[in-house]
Amino acid sequence: MISLVGAGPGDPELLTVRALRRLQAAQVVVHDALVGTGVLALADPSAELIDVGKRAGAPVPQGLINDLLVQLGRDGREVVRLKGGDPFVFGRGGEEALALAAAGVPFEVVPGVSAVVAAPAAAGIPVTHRGVSASFTVVTGHRQDGESPVNWAALAQAGGTLVILMGVAHRGAIAAELIAGGLAAGTPVAAIRHATGVEQDVVRCTLATLADTPVRSPATLVIGAVAALDVLAGSVDALIDRHRS
Repeated sequence: MISLVGAGPGDPELLTVRALRRLQAAQVVVHDALVGTGVLALADPSAELIDVGKRAGAPVPQGLINDLLVQLGRDGREVVRLKGGDPFVFGRGGEEALALAAAGVPFEVVPGVSAVVAAPAAAGIPVTHRGVSASFTVVTGHRQDGESPVNWAALAQAGGTLVILMGVAHRGAIAAELIAGGLAAGTPVAAIRHATGVEQDVVRCTLATLADTPVRSPATLVIGAVAALDVLAGSVDALIDRHRS
């Protein structure tokens, strides 16, 4: 059995109960670069850990990962394919599931807590908030060669909150396109790095200053009125009033 498991946003305590059980029973753990050492430490000490993380300059081809999972499944071993966040949210879990299904290898999907909502929440930012934002849109800031580009102009007109994953490297171009599409230059922005972990860092700026604001990858970008809020620090009403003024 291959278990496609979501490791959550970083904090080991945010693993689901099922994810923990699968991790502790696994003979092999095939994991991404974003899976923290605290989560990996929960695996059985005898388990084989295989790092297939995609890093800048040294990516592991997705086809190679698919073939590895198929081979491990055919070997009859208990395997956990461990992905940061949720396996089906920009995690290519769908591609791996299709490869396993085509090869006749049994598998299951164990959903995880996605950074899409966990990162903003850990920074005190509700992606929806009555009177401020009634919706949120999730998009990747990184597209592969040959893929259709993101329609940033349409997103600028969509309203609500915009959550961008893998967008740090292109944040200047993204900001410029959103502003050109009609989103106000003064729109609040928050960048959350190492969300839910002990090294969590939150940088706040505006759309106009995003390009020149030091933000290190990987980070989740939150764009919209709610990015000015920090409910963990209180004074939410005051922040809302300040934004409206």
